[in-house]
Amino acid sequence: MRTEHTDTATEAFVAHRNLLFTVAYEMLGSAADAEDVLQETWLRWAGVDLETVRDRRAYLVRITTRQALTRLRALGRRKESYVGPWLPEPLLTAPDVAEDVELADSVSMAMLLVLETLAPTERAVFVLREVFGLEYDEIAGAVDKRPAAVRQIAHRARAHVAARRPRGPVSPAETRDALDAFRRAVETGDLQGLLDVLAPDVVLLGDGGGIKQAVLRPVVGADKVARLLQGGLGRLTAEVSLRPTEVNGRPALTVRLDGVLDTVLAVRVDDGLITGLYAVRNPEKLSYMRSETALRR
Repeated sequence: MRTEHTDTATEAFVAHRNLLFTVAYEMLGSAADAEDVLQETWLRWAGVDLETVRDRRAYLVRITTRQALTRLRALGRRKESYVGPWLPEPLLTAPDVAEDVELADSVSMAMLLVLETLAPTERAVFVLREVFGLEYDEIAGAVDKRPAAVRQIAHRARAHVAARRPRGPVSPAETRDALDAFRRAVETGDLQGLLDVLAPDVVLLGDGGGIKQAVLRPVVGADKVARLLQGGLGRLTAEVSLRPTEVNGRPALTVRLDGVLDTVLAVRVDDGLITGLYAVRNPEKLSYMRSETALRR
């Protein structure tokens, strides 16, 4: 039987659900794990005495952060045995995500990979402070640290991210131009066209998860990447189509073989050239490409 408490708790949870999912996803890089965190958050939230809660949004974010931190540490152990590079789970996103420049930057494949290099608590503090603008005392309650310690962690995390993030803001139009040139070169077999759009130090990462064939180590350098792409596509007997789409708030490509989604290809662009290519082939990571995911700050 539904009660007034259940209705009130449900209403608050639903109102902030997209925000909570975004917090969990940015901390984990996995939509499936983020959904699990939301289920755990709801179970704990349903048992809270709402009369004692002054700020329901902040309280829900705190629960979500704690659950995500627990899962992030477990996820780190799972990644140690992962076959080949681990890439974040791509999300088909709505146009409004791209309109929020800071949100789009924070969930881009390139930024999520930078966040992967942070320790769990550093990642939580960075996400809550830099992306969602929480105060230090709010974050302290979420990560079980004193506000002074949170300030130090935030400073350290900002410096770490600043040294590794893309060199400057890149407009969606600039990314689209690079992707269009890349797609034309791939479709026409134009090796020089590929070399022209790839940065000399471009890095290709592939995630097949041990299920689909993918590069097991990063491939570095325009010539190596271009020849690998040409050779790999040349051996395919299926009909290959590359289609533009929006992934994690940024322009990207999907690769379909005989009409079936095979790969999501996200990119990092610096100064008009592609410096990072992220090919997600693991079919277990492609389920969130079927429909748009709502992300919120």
